[in-house]
Amino acid sequence: MYNLLRLSQSFLLVSSLVAAGSLIGSSPVKADSVVVDENGATDVAIAPKTEFEIADFESVSENHNSAIEQATEPIASVNSTAVNPNSNSISQSLFSLETDSQPDLQTNPQTSLQDSSQASSEAFAEDSTAASLPASTEPVSTESVVAPSVEQSVAQSTVAPSDTQVEVLANPPENSQGMGQLTSVSQLSDVQPTDWAFQALQSLVERYGVIAGYPDGTFRGNRALTRYEFAAGLNAALDRVNELIAAGLAETVTREDLATLQRLQEEFAAELATLRGRVDVLEARTAELEANQFSTTTVLNGEVIFGLVSVIDGNNANDEPIDRNPTFGYRVRLNLETSFTGEDLLTTRFQANNITPLGGTNEGVLQTNEGRVEFDGDSDNEFQLGLLRYRFPLGDRTNIYLAATGNGFVDLDASAQLTPYLDGSAVSLFALRNPIYNYSSGAGFGIRHFLTDDIEINLGYLVPDAGNPDPGSGLFNGKYGALAQAIFYGFDQRLRIGLSYINSYTPSDEFFGPATGSNLANETFDRPVSVNSYGVSGTFTLTPGLAVGGWVGYSNHRYIGRGDGNVWTWAASVAFPDLGGEGNLGGILVGMEPRLTEIDDSVNGGETDPDTSLHLEAYYKYRLSDNIEITPGVIWLTAPNHDADNDDAIIGVLRTVFRF
Repeated sequence: MYNLLRLSQSFLLVSSLVAAGSLIGSSPVKADSVVVDENGATDVAIAPKTEFEIADFESVSENHNSAIEQATEPIASVNSTAVNPNSNSISQSLFSLETDSQPDLQTNPQTSLQDSSQASSEAFAEDSTAASLPASTEPVSTESVVAPSVEQSVAQSTVAPSDTQVEVLANPPENSQGMGQLTSVSQLSDVQPTDWAFQALQSLVERYGVIAGYPDGTFRGNRALTRYEFAAGLNAALDRVNELIAAGLAETVTREDLATLQRLQEEFAAELATLRGRVDVLEARTAELEANQFSTTTVLNGEVIFGLVSVIDGNNANDEPIDRNPTFGYRVRLNLETSFTGEDLLTTRFQANNITPLGGTNEGVLQTNEGRVEFDGDSDNEFQLGLLRYRFPLGDRTNIYLAATGNGFVDLDASAQLTPYLDGSAVSLFALRNPIYNYSSGAGFGIRHFLTDDIEINLGYLVPDAGNPDPGSGLFNGKYGALAQAIFYGFDQRLRIGLSYINSYTPSDEFFGPATGSNLANETFDRPVSVNSYGVSGTFTLTPGLAVGGWVGYSNHRYIGRGDGNVWTWAASVAFPDLGGEGNLGGILVGMEPRLTEIDDSVNGGETDPDTSLHLEAYYKYRLSDNIEITPGVIWLTAPNHDADNDDAIIGVLRTVFRF
């Protein structure tokens, strides 16, 4: 640092070097970078751009000889916009601008940055012998100004930067702006008039406009910079020289300044060339990506599931033996996600699968909806439009959803937040969420609004035949489902409880029910059915490795013109996040799939489900990588179809998920 201090007295334009460490102000050659201090805290600093144009000082001397001769006259003859390279205030600038910068480029970014302050060069040493320490209002210990040898400095700071680090300089992250160009040094909260570098900063800020501060209004003048940052800052100084010459202001640059800069350019030629080469590579890669990208607004992501499913033991809902016939199938989802404003999202999903459900209402090998796996479905291996939805914000606290096809209430972001350790992890359809959400799907709209940070409101309306103009169809004249819900968060959102109400209507000849549970719970009895469902769902994360959750659901089925029936469901779960490793998840669930507990004598002769079947499930999601996970699971159904005459059924599942 002592060498850097004394070098600063030898040339003016190194004041632009300030930009290399942290703080370019109004200069167009700036880019943002994120830096880490010795305590691991991150801040935003301004780093110089890394596009290099090496100045040709010989041509400068030839073409602007007269201007340079004028610039070497006594200081009194230089106009007010020129800067005296021997001015004490300017000569102190480099020392005062040690910055909170990128660490040594092959070290852990969390390590201290102090060692990088020792970067220097032989050129620094030559000028430092003729320089003196700046004035200070406080004593300066000899330890604070002892500089390492040139060999030590070079050895500590000549490691080439990585592609990633150059990319940070060339392509700063969003939302990383500093506090901007300063108009007065008093805007820097940690700079006082008694500081020895105050006059230098005041000159740089008020006369030359090359200083900016951190977002918190501090300057942090005791931070260090690396050789590569110094080289990048040197490039900024060279650019400034070129600008002055191009503007016909070469007289503002003295011959001594040019000689000093030329010597520094030669000293740091390797670093400048390395940085320029890295930037050229990044620019080439960027150009190739832009030339071959699918769309400027759309990205593609996908999910592939391989599923191995088999009934291991037990009988079906008719108490008939089930063949032990393992099946292996797949589901592919290709999602095109398009954003037009950066805050909205249009999702177009194409889906194909070939997994025949184990059961349905009096269908499948199970002859009941109980025990269905969450990824079943069969499109005969043909891609279909599985989801089309547009989401956009309305203010800071509201999202609006326009659903065109394939949507359930989960696609309106109305349920997954209540069962985060089940939805997407459990292996059965029943275990994902409260079954009352399954009474309708299709096209419609939704609203998600946060009254406060801890209170969320969800509204939704979905129709499966919205595009059909025939009688009994359309938006308001056929099957539908409407949702109203309030979610309450507590304990830093570790606790979340949702109170849900769903009203639905289904004609007698259409698919009906919660898609899980007994046959009677999914039966219309040849009547149009109006349903009013009420649910409570929630999760409480007790510790980072333990969470409990569950739900209760009640649905009143009105079989229009005939009578009423009541359907109940419940579940309790325990989850173990990061069990056996980060990203893994173990879970256990016990519950009762939807059961018809009461019905009027005028409907089905008053016959209800005679017994209670329990659904027991255990699963373990093991994360092989960021893109691959494998989940073995077991589903155990006691008294399938809520009938104790049926032997228990056990189902084994092995699900492998690939995401890209």
